[in-house]
Amino acid sequence: MRAMTSLAAPSSPSPAARPQAVLGVLGAISASHLINDMMQSLILAMYPVLQGNFQLSFGQIGLITLTYQLTASLLQPVVGLYTDKRSTPYSLPVGMCFTLCGLLLLAFAPDFHTVLAAAALVGTGSSVFHPESSRVARMASGGRHGLAQSLFQVGGNTGSALGPLLAAAVVVPFGQRSAAWFALAALAGIALLTRVSSWYAHQHRTAKAAPKVVAGLPRRTVLGAVAVLLVLIFSKYFYIAGISSFYTFYLIHHFGVSVQNAQVLLFVFLFASALGTLLGGPVGDRIGRKPVIWASILGVAPFALLLPHADLFWTVALTVLIGLILSSAFSAILVYAQELIPGKVGMVSGLFFGFAFGMGGLGAAVLGLLADRTSIDYVYQVIAYLPLLGVVAALLPKVGRKA
Repeated sequence: MRAMTSLAAPSSPSPAARPQAVLGVLGAISASHLINDMMQSLILAMYPVLQGNFQLSFGQIGLITLTYQLTASLLQPVVGLYTDKRSTPYSLPVGMCFTLCGLLLLAFAPDFHTVLAAAALVGTGSSVFHPESSRVARMASGGRHGLAQSLFQVGGNTGSALGPLLAAAVVVPFGQRSAAWFALAALAGIALLTRVSSWYAHQHRTAKAAPKVVAGLPRRTVLGAVAVLLVLIFSKYFYIAGISSFYTFYLIHHFGVSVQNAQVLLFVFLFASALGTLLGGPVGDRIGRKPVIWASILGVAPFALLLPHADLFWTVALTVLIGLILSSAFSAILVYAQELIPGKVGMVSGLFFGFAFGMGGLGAAVLGLLADRTSIDYVYQVIAYLPLLGVVAALLPKVGRKA
């Protein structure tokens, strides 16, 4: 809290104090990301409870994810493009307010359509939060953009991992309405983001006056590189949708695991993903983004292909390896894209966060329909081939320089 108090003051920090101020901002924005993504992951974690309450099919479960993800994906590039042109520091706590409203509506939803409305509100909150908070992380990076994005991402991934664990401890035994208790975390997030917004508002004028950077790459090369990055995002998030949305059902149906134990194993996978997030950014700062992108997606392929044929022990072990390796990709991809298109941090962040959310939602809906027509086991066999698309990373040009 002392670090955050110093951030709110508009005085000019000394060189010795500046690193502490930057770390305070990164810690605060990472903690806010944890709270935001913890609440949104409660939607995924509550699927078994919602399925029992409303007799939902797998297709309807996929539609919940699609509603949340599409709301976020369609709005995020628009929010990012707008904030590139006009600073809106205090949009951060406003975004968290949308998420808070969505969580409360989800807790007291009487039917499936209200659940969809709650998912849309949570998606709207994410659409405001992610582009601007990614910009704050870059502003506070001190030049180590990969490290800053990794610290920002690890907060979100840790929050995503905590959602199923908290759902197993609170929502499963006490029911759908117990999710309302997590509104207290949202209120803490609003207070924290208000402090961050004060620092952001003070820093924006300095950042806006900084000299513009030129990419130095032809437009055709830039567009080609963006297309390759979007293919990689498709591969990663379609695959992640199959794991995160249906992993508990896979464990329950394939191995006879209880609902609470399945939630704990989902937490293990998501926590491994959170740990892996810390690797991509700092390693990319040292050796470049392209090797990290290549290794993190294509490197998952052998484990993904083995997963549908593994017993329970090896299923857990393989998903841990998959989470560790695959999660290192996004920070590297995002910083690579920001270096590819300099001066458009909000638009780039919104585009890639939005596309990632959209592919996750579309993947959940498509795979849910496929599971209804075939089986969860068949879905896992199909998605196992998606990480092979990581081979297209070879087409990426070299961008930026080592930190």
